[in-house]
Amino acid sequence: MPRDTPPLPSRHQRADGAFDLVFGTAPRGTVLRNLYQQSPLRILFPTPEPGEPPMAALLNCAGGLAGGDVLRQAVRLEAGARATLSTAAAEKLYRSLGPETRIESRIVLEEGAMLEWIPQETILFDGARLDRRMRADLAPGAVLLAAETLVFGRAARGERMTHGLVRDRWRLHGTAGLLWADALALEGDLAAALGAPFGFAGAEALGTLLLAGGEAEAMRDLLRALPEAAPGATTIPRPGLLLARWLGPATAVRQAVGEAIVALRAAALGLPARLPRLWTT
Repeated sequence: MPRDTPPLPSRHQRADGAFDLVFGTAPRGTVLRNLYQQSPLRILFPTPEPGEPPMAALLNCAGGLAGGDVLRQAVRLEAGARATLSTAAAEKLYRSLGPETRIESRIVLEEGAMLEWIPQETILFDGARLDRRMRADLAPGAVLLAAETLVFGRAARGERMTHGLVRDRWRLHGTAGLLWADALALEGDLAAALGAPFGFAGAEALGTLLLAGGEAEAMRDLLRALPEAAPGATTIPRPGLLLARWLGPATAVRQAVGEAIVALRAAALGLPARLPRLWTT
């Protein structure tokens, strides 16, 4: 059957997961205000290491995502709250029988809040169909460090993504309106798109990092000086923003994104220069 044939309605059981997480402040620091979670998503709260803000660890109890699955993720930090959100493991998107896997994320940071949104990589199996949307709203004085990595195929098995869908959209809003927007759209013959010399040039993975608020612009030279930042890396400073991207082998991109997170969380966020334990265990 041709791959451009419209997908038929699926009779398979699909996941409909969600979480809504709110952090606030109290005399002892940042505290959990509200948590709603819907299977297969679960939020765990490991004890933070010294000097670290509260950690929310996202776990997908299903072990992966299939076509037709829907995840809705929402995080709000009240004024002055500080928190880190990561994932317990890399996320996997399996080959779809037709429908798309939809992931919708919403971040709201009130005045003076700080959030690290640093999930581990998302691995797209050959034939996966991803439709992902991220929106973040920042009040004055809020700071967001966000990083996402897409791996095109199971690199450890030598698999490359040859067909499927990758639709990834980011929107960043401030009090004055839209601050930054970005969209990636790949569909159909992904082997050609990912192999194009003036496109992805055969890269196994794409890493994206965004720092918004604070002294974001001043951090460009710091990133460019990192030893892992040179191959396939691009940094784009804008008023109040810093965007960095990496293309290359999956392991190298993960290493580069991790090094950038460590450097920025220390220099821009005043946190210890280390990755969360979830990234290293």
